[in-house]
Amino acid sequence: MRRLPHTRRRILLGGLALLSLGSLLAWKTLPFGAQPFSTVAVTRTDIESSVTALGTLQPRRYVDVGAQASGQIHKLHVEAGDPVRKGQLLVEIDPSTQQARLDAGRYSIDNLKAQLAEQRAQFQLAQQQLKRQRDLAAAGATRDEDVQAADAQLKVTQARIEMFQAQIRQAQANLRSDEAELGYTRIYAPMDGTVVAVDAREGQTLNAQQQTPLILRIAKLSPMTVWAQVSEADIGKVKPGMTAYFTTLAGGKRRWTSTVRQILPIPPKPLDQTSQGGGSPASAVNGTTGSQVVQYTVLLDVDNPDGALMAEMTTQVFFVAGQASQVLTVPLAALDDSEGLRLARVLNSKGEVEQRQVRTGLSDRLRAQVLDGLSEGERLVIGAPSVSGG
Repeated sequence: MRRLPHTRRRILLGGLALLSLGSLLAWKTLPFGAQPFSTVAVTRTDIESSVTALGTLQPRRYVDVGAQASGQIHKLHVEAGDPVRKGQLLVEIDPSTQQARLDAGRYSIDNLKAQLAEQRAQFQLAQQQLKRQRDLAAAGATRDEDVQAADAQLKVTQARIEMFQAQIRQAQANLRSDEAELGYTRIYAPMDGTVVAVDAREGQTLNAQQQTPLILRIAKLSPMTVWAQVSEADIGKVKPGMTAYFTTLAGGKRRWTSTVRQILPIPPKPLDQTSQGGGSPASAVNGTTGSQVVQYTVLLDVDNPDGALMAEMTTQVFFVAGQASQVLTVPLAALDDSEGLRLARVLNSKGEVEQRQVRTGLSDRLRAQVLDGLSEGERLVIGAPSVSGG
């Protein structure tokens, strides 16, 4: 293969270098309109300003049913999911111990009554003896000591009568307590509702001496309450009576609408951290330590006629601060903030970009309402091109 002379090769390489440099300078000197950039249009849409939070569904009204009597569960008449009516028999506890105590109490009362009858007979005898001694003393046929002894015996028998009467009243009070204890072995529903949890089994032994053992929970499944956790940064935007709606994972696109019933004044379980070191007193009171986010509980009630809402469901809640229909809006990405002003870069009819001040209203996470400064259909530049006019 024939090689080019050395001088000709140098001339060719130099020409290629000059051509590359010329192309680069030509690209650098292109007008702005030739550079690619993105634009968005000012359009009319619905917009909603809201605070979002996660929550958990719980029944508004529920009661935990426990045992006030100790013993083995003899019969459990309901299961989780069963509807119950107020006064319905739920649980039977083996009554053997309570029945034996009740019988012993009755026998004790019978014994005290027999002793009381004996003392009353002794009292009558003491009265007769005292009368006899007084008659003999009037005739000078007995000593004063015998009269005094008869009088004392009468007072002793009277005191014993009063003692047995008091013991009978005490035993009767104990008997009423034993009767109530026997009644506690049959547990009835305190309200209409649905059994949502059962924490005991037939054959299980309950000990109610130190604390009340929980057996089951009854709840009314309508209305339900959403316990929403709102962050400290957003809680100031939420007010009682504010309109809100929420969705659930199981509900698909279905929305449930409600209003804020109550904002709890302190975060849940505020004292949990007080016994743990490493946090400031303020963070301990607020139920948080370190950099954890403080969250406040907001309650919303909603009717549940079809039973679609269930306890412990996770909800996404939207607290509506404001709404507007078919208003001018632009993406937040097309607006710049500068010294408290909102600025937009508008592409004019000449293809030039001019900066314009915009007054905005409601905003959500993506768009903002335009109150002044832009017209429908105008296009805004997204990115960082140079501005030719203001």
